[in-house]
Order: sequence, then C-alpha cells, then structure tokens
Amino acid sequence: MKRSDRDATTRDTAQTAEESNAAAAAQEESEMAEDYQPDPNDWSESQPAKKAKHFWPSAERLFSLLAPEKWLFLGVVGLVVISVALTVIAPRVLGRAFDVVFDGVLGQQLPAGVPMQQLIEQARAEGNTEFADVLSGSSAVPGQGIDFGLLGQLILTVIALYFVASTLMWMQGYILNRLVMRIVFTLRQEIEAKINRLPLRFFDGRQRGDVLSRVTNDVDNIQQALQQAFSQLVQSVLTVIGIAAMMFVVSWQLALIALIALPLSGVIVGVVGARAQKLFVTQWRATGAVNGHIEESFTGHELVRIFNREQEMTAEFDQRNEELYQAAFKAQALSGAIMPSMQFVQYLSYVLIAVVGALRVTAGQMTLGDVTAFIQYSREFAQPLGQMGGMATMIQSGVASAERTFELLDAEEQDPDTASEHLPERTAGRIDFEDVSFSYDPGEPLIEDLSLSAQPGQTVAIVGPTGAGKTTLVNLIMRFYELDAGRILLDGADITSLSRAALRGHIGMVLQDAFLFEGTIRENIRYGRLDATDDEVIEAAQATMVDRFVRQLPEGYDTVIEENASTLSAGERQLLTIARAFIANPSLLILDEATSSVDTRTELLVQQAMQALRTDRTSFVIAHRLSTIRDADMILMMRSGQIVEQGTHDELLARGGAYDELYQAQFAGTEAQEDSGGSLAEQNEVE
Repeated sequence: MKRSDRDATTRDTAQTAEESNAAAAAQEESEMAEDYQPDPNDWSESQPAKKAKHFWPSAERLFSLLAPEKWLFLGVVGLVVISVALTVIAPRVLGRAFDVVFDGVLGQQLPAGVPMQQLIEQARAEGNTEFADVLSGSSAVPGQGIDFGLLGQLILTVIALYFVASTLMWMQGYILNRLVMRIVFTLRQEIEAKINRLPLRFFDGRQRGDVLSRVTNDVDNIQQALQQAFSQLVQSVLTVIGIAAMMFVVSWQLALIALIALPLSGVIVGVVGARAQKLFVTQWRATGAVNGHIEESFTGHELVRIFNREQEMTAEFDQRNEELYQAAFKAQALSGAIMPSMQFVQYLSYVLIAVVGALRVTAGQMTLGDVTAFIQYSREFAQPLGQMGGMATMIQSGVASAERTFELLDAEEQDPDTASEHLPERTAGRIDFEDVSFSYDPGEPLIEDLSLSAQPGQTVAIVGPTGAGKTTLVNLIMRFYELDAGRILLDGADITSLSRAALRGHIGMVLQDAFLFEGTIRENIRYGRLDATDDEVIEAAQATMVDRFVRQLPEGYDTVIEENASTLSAGERQLLTIARAFIANPSLLILDEATSSVDTRTELLVQQAMQALRTDRTSFVIAHRLSTIRDADMILMMRSGQIVEQGTHDELLARGGAYDELYQAQFAGTEAQEDSGGSLAEQNEVE
C-alpha cells in the first residue's frame, strides 16, 4: 500500500476513535477507550488551560515567530520610525505657522517704526502688564502684517510631512501583512506536520473539536493579533516616545503634566489586563468545548435521534454555550474597560494642559504656536495610549491562543523512525509475534508475552470479548503504538527497524466505519494509489463488487460523494473502502469488523469483495459474525490480551474450550439464520 493509503488508514483509525454509531456499540473499537486512560499530565479539553503566569513566555515565543523574517521586520520598523518622526515634526511646523499668523495680526495693530521694547515698557507703565507679557513673548514686527509667503511654505511643508508619513505607513502595513501571512502560513505547516507526527494515543481521550479549535480558531486569532495589534503597537510605542521628546523640547512643565497619565494608564493595563488575560484563556477553552460538542452532535446525529437524546444534547449544548457566553462576556467586558479608563485619564491631562498653557501664553512664557503645537502633541500622545489600551484586548486574546497552539506543538511525538532495514517492493507477508507485551497504562498490562506466526497467504481471524486486545493486536502491527517488550517481524524484519511509511506501504486496512472523502467515487478509490489509471480504478471496482452499483448512478464514477457520504448505503461505502485497499495492492491485509454495520444481503457482497481482496496475501480479520471467520485458516481466541486457543473453526469447536463457549453464547443461534440468509441472498443476487 502506498503512502496515500497509509494516510487514509491513519485518518480512518483516528476517525473510528470518536465516530462510534449504534452498530458499533458492541464492536472492537471500544476496547481502546476502555483500556486506555489519558495521562493526567497531558492537556486536553477537560483540563484547565494554562494560567496568566505563562503570558510573558508565551508572548515572547509568539513574537519570536518573526525571527525568520527579521529583515522584513526591520524594514517595517524603519518605515514606522521615519513615518512617526515626520508625524511628530509636523505639529511643531504647524505651530510655527500659527505664530506667523498671530505675529502678523498683532504687528498690524502696533504703530510702525516704534521699537518693540518701547511698546512693552509703555504697556507696563500704563499698568497693562498682561499685554506687555504677550508682546515680550511674540516675534511681531510693529506695523508689519502676515507674511503669507512664509505661511504658505510652512503649510506646504506640513502637508508634505503628513503625506509622506501616510505613504510610509501604508507601505509598512503592506509589508507587514505579507510578513504575517508568511509566518502564519509556516505556522499552519508546522501544525499539520506536528499532527502527523503525533502518536495515536495522543488523540485517545481527547475531544477532536478541541484539537480542531487549536488548529483553526486559535491560529486565526494569532494571525489577527500579529497582523493588527503588532503594527499598531510598534507605531504607538514609537509615537509616544517621539511625542514625549518633542513635548519636553517645547515645554518641560507641560510635559510633566502630560506624563502624569502614563503611570495611571500602566496601573489600568497591569491590573485590569492581567485579570482579562485569565478570562480570555477560559474563553478559548470554552470555545473548544463548544466546538467539540457540536462536532459530536453533527457526526452522531443519527444515534442521537435513535435514542431520542435531542433534549439531552441540546441541554448539554446550552450548558457549554452558557459557559462560553459567561467567559466571553466577562473577558470582553473587562478588557473593554481598559480603553475608556485610559481615555478618561487622558481627558483630565488634556484639561490641565489647556489651562496651564493659556496661563503661560498670557505670561509671555510661551508663544501661541508652541501652545497650539503642545495641545496637538497632547492629543496625539493620548491617541496611541488609547490604542495601546485597545490593543491589550487583542494581544491578550492572541497570547491566550498562542499558549494553546504551543501546547499542541510541544506535545510529545511518536518515537522517530530509525530505519536500518528495507523490504522489497512486494513481500510474502509472514508475520511473527515474539514475546510481545504492551499496555496503554504502565500499571495495567494488556498484552503479555504473546507469540504467534501467520504464514504468507493465510487468513487469521481474531475473536474474543470486548477489551480482549484484538484491535490492539493489529494496531501494533501498524505501529500505531510502540511495544513495551518483544518484537514483531514482517518477513523476518523487525518492524521497528523499518520506517513507518515503508511498513504501512505494505499493509492495507479496512475499518469498521467506512470513511470516504468529499470528492468523486473515482477519486476515493484512487486514494489507495494516486498514480492508478482509470482502467485500474475500474478493475479494482469490478473485483470488489463496486462496479455493479456505480454503473447504476447517473454520473457513474464521476458521482460526487457529499459530506458523510449520506447518498450511499453503509454497504456501498464499505465496498468503496475495500476497493480503495484493493487498488493499493498490499502484501498484508487487516480487516477490522468490516461487515459489522451491513445487512446480511450486503454482507454477502462485502464478503465476496473481501475474498477478492484477501487473495494471495496474508490477512488478519477481526469479526464477530461467524460467516466471516469460520473459513479462516487460523482462528485466534483472545482473552485479556492472551491467545487462549488457536486453530481452525472445526478444531476449536471440537475442543469444547473458550471458543466453543463463545460460539454457543453468541453464534449458535445465528448460524442457521446466516446460512439461510446467505442462501437467499445468493438466490436473489442481481447479476
């Protein structure tokens, strides 16, 4: 079987761990859930997420994602620095323009040819001290009006400064968007690669909806935080620094008044922001819980209706939705209070600056242009501080999502491949278990010292009660789990000495739940071997009884299978999975309850398809139905992870042991029905 089929079997196996249906209640897949207990130290949807004490490490790691794009990042910072510098200079130039207007208007009111100092002394002598202070603080020339030439130059300079600053900000935004999208693109690639490196046990006991939430919602939230918050954060910080410097240049007294807002704003962000961060973590954890419940509800909606559990599922959804509502409301309400609180502080600062500035102008200690520029600076100083308060919400949410994403990326991976041996393109298919031991929980062994041999071309049936270890046995062959002791050999080669891709490339697997991808029937069959021709697809379909029902469809092999393949019966879906395994041409075949969810008539077709699939290859068959296992070359009777009996169907019945007890309890009453049902199906089969 090729790599594509290996991927399909991996996805199918993960699918069966969570998509049980009514017919699967007594089937073998449940033994994994019964035998395995999740590590309490591992994260999962049911465990609390990381707390706010991890904010700074997670934030540092989040922004470290920018390291591979450091040159673009430095370019963005450079553009922001220049843009902010031009923006900071502009109010000072504009203030100079106000001085030109004010001095011109004042100069026109003064007698021409009289020295300014004389006019000041005259005003003081007349007791007009405030007017004298204004004259001493101005640059007016008695008798001279507004210098419109200089005024025009200053206005054009201001317009040019703002135009260039805006252009540079647009350029940095464009570059930053490309930078962030490349980072998120790489992050999604890392997550996809990580998921493919995670062992199957990672997904046991975890809600798939929570994993999906980390992969989709949280990554989208990270993208938004980097894309929007980061650009504004850099610009706001630089703007605050630049404006603060200019305010001290203009008037250090007014600058101190303006800077009173900084410690107050810091207290607001520190106290309120820390509490909001915890609530955002809870919000995203609740989002994962809701997604998991919705995914389960939609996937198992037939089972929900069968057992009339709509009200219970709705009640469960309402509970989780209420938890999400409360968490989201509290997080948004608390974080939303940051910006209004900071704006209130800035308004108080603005009032003080206006009053003190007016007093200094009347005292001749500042010009009207300087006060105007300073008021403009104070407004622009308040704006980035307010933006920083608003960005705190986005950054907190983004870091909370980053924590969850990094938990996924840091999860323990499966043991790396150490391939030291190679198999030929086609193997005989001999399987040997030598003293194999395995357990999901180290304190509760499941399989101990198990040994068996399956000869090339043999069909080996595995039976036993739920939890006996049947599915675990074949999962060990696939290396979905690693052994605790012993070894498994494929044609004499230890499977741990083979790469997983090479091993699974020789194994085909048909699972209890027939999972099909959205696409055409032709594409689903070809998924077993992507380089298969159309003729080979049809040949595989004919050999596995698929062709007979596909020919009756209006679009034939080009019929599009919609979500959940609801337009096909359970038996037709199973036949398609068998065709998919057939076209891969594996050396070793594993059939895990492949006929458990089909009716007796359809089972006959499935058995014929499986018979074609089993030809000339070693097969392991897990089944409860007698008609599936009684013609096997060897039947293994398992209990508690041990093979208690093995032999043919007749041999085991003759012994009167565990297999005979199982037969008498489960199969004897149905054998006659299956035989008669099979005969009836044969008689009525449509050729």
